[in-house]
Amino acid sequence: MGEEPALELVGLVKEFRGRRVVHELCLSVPRGSLYGLVGPNGAGKTTTLSMATGLLRPTAGTARVLGLDVWADPAAAKAVMGIAPDGMRLFEQLSGRELLQYVGALRRMPHDVVVERTTELLTVLDLAGDARTVVADYSAGMVKKISLAAALIHAPRLLVLDEPFEAVDPVSGQVIRTILRRYVASGGTVVMSSHVMELVEGLCDRVAVIAGGRVLAEDTVAGLTRGGSLHDRFLELVGAGEVVGDGLGWLGAGPQGNA
Repeated sequence: MGEEPALELVGLVKEFRGRRVVHELCLSVPRGSLYGLVGPNGAGKTTTLSMATGLLRPTAGTARVLGLDVWADPAAAKAVMGIAPDGMRLFEQLSGRELLQYVGALRRMPHDVVVERTTELLTVLDLAGDARTVVADYSAGMVKKISLAAALIHAPRLLVLDEPFEAVDPVSGQVIRTILRRYVASGGTVVMSSHVMELVEGLCDRVAVIAGGRVLAEDTVAGLTRGGSLHDRFLELVGAGEVVGDGLGWLGAGPQGNA
């Protein structure tokens, strides 16, 4: 038998007020991969990752992390994961340094290790100059970076990131790419969601396209794109949006509709 996948989702279903938004979704993420989830807004990416990481209970189905059932044994499963959800509030009245040290304490890490890793993460992510600034005063990009640092501090075996590059400047984005590649090269696994096709195509080795709470396609990047671009393949799978007929013809006609 082969080793357990880093993340395995089997028949995941989520319903809100009787409306099904995730439909018996199945995914298997190999260990040591940098795995991308792509889809349009409202595709179910965040809902799926929330169920996979123990943040949102599924209506049906199972999620396993390195063979551990996320909902039957949540403490063990979460111990091997690092999670950076999109839009989740942090302890915003703590400074960046205090936040990382607090997360390390919650993870029951030795204090000297927490201090050492906190300093290194703040430096690498260009947050050392704002280490004493409260997170409430951070920009959106800085919040993304401190969230990543909090997810990494305990050296998890699986890293789950929801839109990790959103609002991040190009220089910081390159640093994050390097960190993720090194993390995978050392044996870790990354699952990240994004709606930026070019980013996923250049960074990930496997991709799943999700729309309407279903997996439309899943393969290596090369296998999915078939010699073309992920952007074009994505539009082919989910359908390209168009302005129908003469819609929005009034644009450019002036404030009162006059030329």
